Amino acid sequence: MRSSQQMRDFGVVQYGAPILAETARPFGLPDEQEGADTVIGQLLDTVGRIRRTHDSSGKGLGLAAPQIGIGRAAAVAQPPGADPIVLLNPRITATSTEMDEKFEGCLSFFDVRAPVPRPLRITVETVTPAGSTATTVYERGEALLIVHEIDHLDRLLLLNRMRPGVTPIPVEEYRKTAEGTGRAWSFE
Repeated sequence: MRSSQQMRDFGVVQYGAPILAETARPFGLPDEQEGADTVIGQLLDTVGRIRRTHDSSGKGLGLAAPQIGIGRAAAVAQPPGADPIVLLNPRITATSTEMDEKFEGCLSFFDVRAPVPRPLRITVETVTPAGSTATTVYERGEALLIVHEIDHLDRLLLLNRMRPGVTPIPVEEYRKTAEGTGRAWSFE
């Protein structure tokens, strides 16, 4: 069974679905706290089911609400060996000029990998379910996970972030290349 079919079976919307091309609607917090909690619960449940089936221990795993068919501004990112990071109405307020380019995958088209340039440091503003604002700085691998998920909320896919002339490669080919050794992003 193809990986994309497995993701579809988990309820992950696949590439080409209209919801992936729509900007996610922010939550009005704290008034919509119950709805936000429900969406975060669904995201965490889906991530948990995927992690039990696919080893993401070295690279982490993330999922945005549009990827499970919900057009709201919520996402979770699960760095390796750490608690999930919950993102409600996230907004990147600063990025480093220092970039790195590594192969990325996406649960919404899991059969390919593509090299994507990403900032090594980002500052993100989120809203808590109680309605207060929180600002956090993420670096390296965590920055990759977070910016990838925020892109989903802004209707961008890793295909939109690749350099011109670069194309995704099948996951089988990726696994055979030097870049496909499974080396994780640095989460230090």
